[in-house]
Amino acid sequence: MRFFQLLFGLSVAALLAGCARPAKVQTTKLPIYDVVINHVTIVDVVTGQLQPNQVVSILKGKIIKVEPADRDSYAAKQYVNGNGRYLIPGLWDMHVHFRGGDSLMVANRKSLTLFLAHGITTVRDAGGDLTPSIFQWRQDMEAGKLAGPRIFTSGPKIDGPQAYWPGSLEVETMPQIRRAVDSLKRLKVDYVKIYDSKISGQAFLNTISQAQRRGLKTTGHMPYSVTLGEAVKRGLDATEHLYYVFKACSSKEDSLTALVRNSLQTPKPLGLFAMLPAVYDTYSPEAADRIFKLMAKNKTAVVPTLHIGKTLSELAENDHAQDTMRAYIDPKIQATYTRRLASAQQQSPAARAFSQKLEAKFYTLVPLMQAAGVPILAGSDSGPFNSFIYPGTSLQDELQELVRAGLTPLQALQAATINGAKFMGVADRTATIAPGKDADLLLLTANPLDNIANIKRIDAVVSRGKAYPAAALTNMLRAVKNP
Repeated sequence: MRFFQLLFGLSVAALLAGCARPAKVQTTKLPIYDVVINHVTIVDVVTGQLQPNQVVSILKGKIIKVEPADRDSYAAKQYVNGNGRYLIPGLWDMHVHFRGGDSLMVANRKSLTLFLAHGITTVRDAGGDLTPSIFQWRQDMEAGKLAGPRIFTSGPKIDGPQAYWPGSLEVETMPQIRRAVDSLKRLKVDYVKIYDSKISGQAFLNTISQAQRRGLKTTGHMPYSVTLGEAVKRGLDATEHLYYVFKACSSKEDSLTALVRNSLQTPKPLGLFAMLPAVYDTYSPEAADRIFKLMAKNKTAVVPTLHIGKTLSELAENDHAQDTMRAYIDPKIQATYTRRLASAQQQSPAARAFSQKLEAKFYTLVPLMQAAGVPILAGSDSGPFNSFIYPGTSLQDELQELVRAGLTPLQALQAATINGAKFMGVADRTATIAPGKDADLLLLTANPLDNIANIKRIDAVVSRGKAYPAAALTNMLRAVKNP
């Protein structure tokens, strides 16, 4: 009996042992990222600090991880070697133009390649007549059908009756202003651009108020029949170029403004360029300090556009016939450059001398505004009709001019990255290198904080989470080069 009990017990034990499953071995599956940039030095554009030997992991257009590069390998569809290289956020050009009507639509679209190939991953279109095309480009880029920068756009400009630029919304009365701003709101533009070719001072101020009521930012040129202080107090978010800031730096601003207003009902109304010599002669450091403090208090930004000012002031001596970038500018756009070139060549020697003297004075304003806390935005003003201001390279040149004016390389980088994102209200998701931020990045072979010209030493661009190595960027440029 004991024998059978023992046999039965052994049989059950064997059966249980046979049914037992081996213990699972716990393994951690590494994520497969879209892009990994390893062993790179990150440039913090907020603090100016360097973070060496970092790895940046990217998935679905977003930065997922930023951590010390202490692992042997990372799984990625695209691997970018960051060893000896510097990573900054992609650059922002906060003043460009897509315009010229349907006949220049294809030529304008080629500029998207030029921006991206030169490290600009975001642009702000400052008004034109190609709004439907811009919306289509944005849709195609988000779908991965087209490579190019993210685009913020104002849509059509707002101006007065018989406006200079085609496609402008012409306003004078309050009902016209309301309709114009409502139409832009329905278009879902990103901000409102006001132009000063024909708009009255009162219509300009009322447009600011109406846009603000609808939650839209305003920026633009300003008629000399109003003061910048009036516009800032109404809620103007940014002023383009330095002509309008400069007028506010005059000790006689009020009397000069009154002179312009009184002239509007005469056969020879006074405009910006007629008044500039008087503004120059009455420049006041005290007046400049007052307007800069007011702008800083109200967070009114400025886009200096120094490079285009310098270029235009020197056109009589330099016709840019040998510029290598002309090979990438569509002949139809090059044809739009002739008007300003011809005008510059007809200037008197005295007018040329004043233009260059004025531009030199503009340079002195930039570090003063920076010190006062005025937000500075880097913009090139590139686009059709703006002679020899090439998409992509002109923003690189603008940063160098900002440094020549007195900004540090870090401040210039901020003007072309985080400042633009703050202005457009998207700094929480872009323009710095951190987990959760958009993967729009620029990889350089030298430190831009040592020399701002190093922004031209591009090793790779990352746009919407896709990496474009230098060889790919060269191929993109080749595709848009003129035959």
